[in-house]
Amino acid sequence: MPMKKDPQGGGTNSDGTRSAMYCSYCYQNGAFAAPNMTVAEMQELVKGKLKEMKIPGFLAGLMTKSIPKLARWKK
Repeated sequence: MPMKKDPQGGGTNSDGTRSAMYCSYCYQNGAFAAPNMTVAEMQELVKGKLKEMKIPGFLAGLMTKSIPKLARWKK
């Protein structure tokens, strides 16, 4: 999610400061809200949300292709 679209302005770090890297839906109090979520599960979740927003399926698929490159899943 683009951080500028996050209603909370980003997730929270363990010290209570705003995270500039993760959104408030995914990251709270210095931890991931769904720590065991896989990349594929996140992609399906995001595709579903985009479709709810009336984004066509092919665009939703394109928009989720970069999810595996996010810092959360880089090792």
